[in-house]
Amino acid sequence: MALFDLPLDELRDYRSASVEPEGFDTFWAKTLQEAREHELGARFEPVETHLKTVKVYDVTFAGFGGHPVKGWLTLPAWANSPLPVIVEFIGYGGGRGLPHTHLLWASAGFAHFVMDTRGQGSAWGGGGETPDPVGSGPAYPGYMTRGVDAPENYYYRRVYTDAVRAVEAARSHPLVDEARTAVVGKSQGGGITIAVGGLVPDLAAIAPDVPFLCDFPRAATLTDRNPYREIGNFLKTHRGRTDEVLRTLSYFDSVHFAARGRAPALFSVALEDQTCPPSTVFAAFNAWATEDKTIEVYDFNDHEGGETYQEAAKLSWLSHLAAG
Repeated sequence: MALFDLPLDELRDYRSASVEPEGFDTFWAKTLQEAREHELGARFEPVETHLKTVKVYDVTFAGFGGHPVKGWLTLPAWANSPLPVIVEFIGYGGGRGLPHTHLLWASAGFAHFVMDTRGQGSAWGGGGETPDPVGSGPAYPGYMTRGVDAPENYYYRRVYTDAVRAVEAARSHPLVDEARTAVVGKSQGGGITIAVGGLVPDLAAIAPDVPFLCDFPRAATLTDRNPYREIGNFLKTHRGRTDEVLRTLSYFDSVHFAARGRAPALFSVALEDQTCPPSTVFAAFNAWATEDKTIEVYDFNDHEGGETYQEAAKLSWLSHLAAG
């Protein structure tokens, strides 16, 4: 596989042509206000995992519409005072999986909260347990076009809202220091991370890896790979609806959330990534509103990105939170 997108020097200057929709802030303020009309009701139930170095809690909290959303909270076994917390969002098709697969951050002295993604969790990993009780009009298989007829109905309105509420749920635990909250995620989880970074104003850090859900107008026409290709396949059948669909997607484009980001940010990108093309990642990175940001570039990698190398980079970059 060869490089297929813009050269790196052009990527560093690239800006998305995605147009921010009118009423973007009002739409999201209303969405979150409606979600907060439901009691968060975060419950943390101890889980027997036979792991000796961590304590794990099965979490349930109220997300979009008051719908129950699952998660895991993992703490170092020695924790007896509030810790910095890493809130993690999962890649496309995956779920929260099993507790023993989430040991990295607790091993480094963090509380770690991983959110299940509603309606997903059956494509890879250890599965998910959060249904999406909201239906939609006709959609192409996958999640990208569910409810794409209007922003109010779109699937990711629910997911992004769940993600903000996940931060609130994590912060509600007595062994979490809410002032030291970082959000992380890869691919879909990276796109959700950027959205949360724009919706939650007081985060300590964000770290999206090879993020999805960025620069929809370019992504949908540049790559043949799913999940972005789901958009093209939907429009291949529903001729003449391109403007309508792009308008809906503009309310969920991480580029526009990035323009509201204030936390220090560590991005990563892979230059041979045909799932989340590098220009779409740089679109969000270049839009991120603070100068306290950096991006790790993996020249010859596809969507696997930096993998364990990027995990090491994040551990080093976030170590000041654990030391604090």
